[in-house]
Amino acid sequence: MTTESTRTEANSTGVELQIGGMTCASCANRVEKKLNKLDGVEASVNYATEKAKVTLPEGYDPQFLIAEVEKTGYTAELPAPKGAKPRNTEARHASEDAEMKVLKQRLIGAAILSVPVIAMAMIPTLQFDYWGFASLVLAAPVVVWAGWPFHQAAWANFRHGAATMDTLISVGTSAALVWSVIALFFGTAGQPGVVHPFELTISRSDGMGHIYLEVAAGVITFILLGRYFEKRSKRSAGAALRALLELGAKEVSILRHSAKGEKTEQRVSIDELSEGDEFVVRPGEKIATDGVITSGRSAIDASMLTGESVPVEVTVGDSVAGATVNAGGRLVVEATRVGSDTQLAQMAKMVEDAQSGKAEIQRLADRVSSVFVPVAIAVAVAALGAWLMAGFPVSAAFTATVAVLIIACPCALGLATPTALLVGTGRGAQMGVLIKGPEILESTRKADTIVLDKTGTVTTGKMTLTEVITADGVDSDELLRLAGGLEGHSEHPIAQAIAVGASAQVGELPAPESFENIEGQGVQGVVKGHAVVAGRETLLAEWSMHLDGDLAAAKQAAERQGKTSITVGWNGQARGVLVVSDQVKPTSAEAISQFKALGLRPVLLTGDNQTVAEQVAAQVGIEHVIAEVLPKDKVDVVARLQDAGDVVAMVGDGVNDAPALAQSDLGLAMGTGTDVAIEAADITLVRGDLRAAADAIRLSRKTLRTIKQNLFWAFAYNTTAIPIAAFGLLNPMLAGAAMAFSSVSVVTNSLRLRRFKAQADQHATTEPSETTPAPQPVNA
Repeated sequence: MTTESTRTEANSTGVELQIGGMTCASCANRVEKKLNKLDGVEASVNYATEKAKVTLPEGYDPQFLIAEVEKTGYTAELPAPKGAKPRNTEARHASEDAEMKVLKQRLIGAAILSVPVIAMAMIPTLQFDYWGFASLVLAAPVVVWAGWPFHQAAWANFRHGAATMDTLISVGTSAALVWSVIALFFGTAGQPGVVHPFELTISRSDGMGHIYLEVAAGVITFILLGRYFEKRSKRSAGAALRALLELGAKEVSILRHSAKGEKTEQRVSIDELSEGDEFVVRPGEKIATDGVITSGRSAIDASMLTGESVPVEVTVGDSVAGATVNAGGRLVVEATRVGSDTQLAQMAKMVEDAQSGKAEIQRLADRVSSVFVPVAIAVAVAALGAWLMAGFPVSAAFTATVAVLIIACPCALGLATPTALLVGTGRGAQMGVLIKGPEILESTRKADTIVLDKTGTVTTGKMTLTEVITADGVDSDELLRLAGGLEGHSEHPIAQAIAVGASAQVGELPAPESFENIEGQGVQGVVKGHAVVAGRETLLAEWSMHLDGDLAAAKQAAERQGKTSITVGWNGQARGVLVVSDQVKPTSAEAISQFKALGLRPVLLTGDNQTVAEQVAAQVGIEHVIAEVLPKDKVDVVARLQDAGDVVAMVGDGVNDAPALAQSDLGLAMGTGTDVAIEAADITLVRGDLRAAADAIRLSRKTLRTIKQNLFWAFAYNTTAIPIAAFGLLNPMLAGAAMAFSSVSVVTNSLRLRRFKAQADQHATTEPSETTPAPQPVNA
């Protein structure tokens, strides 16, 4: 079974279609069903994003998909070729603006014409002789012109043997108009002196003296108003993603060789930038693309990508991301990734994929809404028959039927999930939290245990000089200066940690006059006329330099805590011990308390020895520790927890974490980690702050909660309103207003997610990986 599944997946490909002409969730369901009937094709159509994600066999011509969509009465187009995407996006936005403009014109025209029609129907004193004919003159353009999109869509659906919300609106308003024309010209409604009061419920009197032009005009106007607000809200919901896509720089200053061989700056479009090009970033400018600094030192404001408000200090050799802002000095950067490969583009793609997908709860709503329109029509017909059989006038039966048709629209049901996803995932992207898909929301709700990799997740993952222990009479600055100057010429991570820590404490370090690396032992050389040795205690012993009792005791105490000790001596005498260790991130303890508040049991998982693991756990408040685990065995630990009944979330950053992230029920990868770990995870945390994991879970749970609220009210609205309308307790015009604003209320509820705040925003803290804490000198 696994082999067959793997083979099927390997022989399939994915494509995304932009669907046009959909007006409600029923439309999306029709397109989805039509595509899924094709052999080997799996499709998911999202009404809110107007996109279809399709998996199809390798070699399948996507034009067949487009033809199949067009058979249902809608349009479809493939994404633009690589390189043309920005223009395609701009064209789509221009098309959306034009559509909004036309919708607004229809709404304004309908409102101007409908207000006097509704006023005359509601206020008997305004009902002058032949007022019904005046209402007809005003209402007819509203039903025919302003409501034309509904009639057009209803006819297209009818030709394809389908019914949607447009069918309900078109049939209901057209019937109201036709009935009114008949009553005016062939009944008593057009006679002078005829008046009728406005009623919240349906009139049971003889109907040939009643007209329903206010219903026809009012319903069209209210639904146009609802659709206008709906489209505006949907655009607001997707604003975070559009802002993300527009973050990148538009131009770049590339360094190019002149005819004389000198490097000169040339200002060009970002499209001309290629991998390997060097470009200049001045203070205040955006970094054009992902790259590595080759010259300069500065601070980078990465808040637009990571949500982290504190600028990050960078220098030669550090990686930088496109769209971040150079807040300090002039930088020269070598481009390492351009176009769709950049971190910004990958973030945008991940967010867009999540917004286009469907949660399982939405699939249930889709199944319900797909049968809702036929059921609503059946209820309307049944209501018509029941009223007539009960002996009520035809007008009363007709009015109840129209009210049922109008109020039964399942639009709110279709918008409940996608709008919440649009806003939630977009807000997450602004905070540096990337949710890969809607199905992940359920996992965040169910998780009860969170497994944390130690190195790079709870700790910085970088060796840092934390303690300086000197022998009697030795100046700590002198020790740092000589040892740091020597170690600075070594590429070993521990040596570099000492050099960086020493430089932070004493400033510029002296260059050694001679240098030698002793493999596996340490380094030796001459610095400022002193013969300096730094490394293992055995290396110093070879030079007849031995630690005194206090230095030896301090060294042993540090090593018992899992720290690394480097002994230093010069001119024939041991002078001190430098202690290097991986540091706990200052925000980790706060993150652990947030996990506990979310009902999660934190577990520390590490390959380090038990003593070190327990000390780190004690620092941050973790009670459960699993230590001395080989990288390949991490996945087994997660599996054992799952077998014990735990629903496991895991946070990691390394290649060795990838299998465990994939095994866990919810995988969260630190964006500062490897690409393999990020690929295996369900949620990516762009910033290296563990509190982002708590924010991700909180946001996911809040998004899921919003979806459930939306679905509840959408279901409650339809199930309650239809019987009320069928029993004649609801005027059709009020039904139209209620239906329109039910969709608006669902979208408005979703938009509240834009106000979600990260708890980390309350306490901006510099990453420990961004600054080096000053080593603490201790005189032994």
